[in-house]
Amino acid sequence: MAKLIECIPNFSEGRDEKIIQGLVSIAKSIQGVTLLDYSSDASHNRSVFTLVGDENGIQEVAFQLVKYASEHIDMTKHQGEHPRMGATDVVPFVPIKDATTAECVEISKKVAKKINDELNIPIFLYEESASNPSRTNLAKVRKGQFEGMPEKLLEEEWVPDFGERKIHPTAGVTAVGARMPLVAFNVNLDTDNIDIANKIAKIVRGSGGGFKYCKGIGVMLEDRNIAQVSMNMVNFEGTPLYRAFETIRFEAKRFGVNIIGSEVIGLTPAKALIDCAEYYLQIEEFDYGKQILENHLLN
Repeated sequence: MAKLIECIPNFSEGRDEKIIQGLVSIAKSIQGVTLLDYSSDASHNRSVFTLVGDENGIQEVAFQLVKYASEHIDMTKHQGEHPRMGATDVVPFVPIKDATTAECVEISKKVAKKINDELNIPIFLYEESASNPSRTNLAKVRKGQFEGMPEKLLEEEWVPDFGERKIHPTAGVTAVGARMPLVAFNVNLDTDNIDIANKIAKIVRGSGGGFKYCKGIGVMLEDRNIAQVSMNMVNFEGTPLYRAFETIRFEAKRFGVNIIGSEVIGLTPAKALIDCAEYYLQIEEFDYGKQILENHLLN
């Protein structure tokens, strides 16, 4: 069986439909690759693509997408709620079938080198591909964002893994790495006070003393005039979605605020949502492997 690798590149463009469709066309043009999903958000000004393919195809599509983004997205003009440091902000590779994290690490390094060699975009390796522990956490890598990267690259501890110590003038810097599946999970609040979302995000995220496998920030959804707690759940079994959700609900009450909805960005493992159903329905002795119909159909 051919190995299947997932790639979930994030682009700093969520408003210009022409550029987004250009990325879609590239994603659909590479043999051996399937575009499973893509979503764009105007407030975040960001698009997230989910692709799956064989080893060769997934490397080629990642490079071609980064190339297109570097030619069409100008970071000097970019504004959005989501932290970002490059036209292609991050390119993670995830093992899906008959592949290992170690193999994805090697793929990430090959793609990172090609991006720098041919496009002159400096690259940080992160997560499982990180060259040292300080680069494992994407939030630390991206700290300073596009505007602060020229100075950051001059710091001794932030020499790029590939490339010179200066940003690409319009495409910025890109992070490339390998990781396990995560869930991009956002919770919307019935308030336009971003400070409340920021305070709650600090409580739930690991770096603020909250859940180890949760990364979170507060963002403002300008089109809806509401604040949001935007999270990456990097290990949905270590920190289930329902646990973060209920903590946000509990903390929001302190401010007289309620949850009005939540959203999952891109694709998610089924178990992340089934775990929530098991929790809220209080199903006793539920067996995920045996009691999910689709598990039997796919085997």
